[in-house]
Amino acid sequence: MFGIPGKQAVTITPRAAAQIARLMASGGSKGLRIGVKKGGCAGMEYTMDYVAEIDPLDEVVEQDGARVMIAPMAQMFLFGTEIDYEVSLLESGFKFRNPNVADACGCGESIKFKDIDELQAEQAGK
Repeated sequence: MFGIPGKQAVTITPRAAAQIARLMASGGSKGLRIGVKKGGCAGMEYTMDYVAEIDPLDEVVEQDGARVMIAPMAQMFLFGTEIDYEVSLLESGFKFRNPNVADACGCGESIKFKDIDELQAEQAGK
């Protein structure tokens, strides 16, 4: 697993924690697994899935009754991300504030990450 001892991989705002806890309770899931996959016009997309079992390789973050698991292949790309839940007149949904994103498409659904070497250097404090 990728991480820094004593630091959570992601942070969850109180609004996001409340929404995740509600979804867990209504769906009977163990939590919400987040990851990334290839796709979209900028190259990558976030994934979110309810899970019945926790993968032993997942990074698990728990807060206020909410549980988020980070898929192993996504841990480096999501480290330092803040997960929020926003409600507006037109839409509601989870928002990711990710310091590892170099660019995003106009619709906000697709992202491009910084170069791997750049991410490793930043996260190692170099």
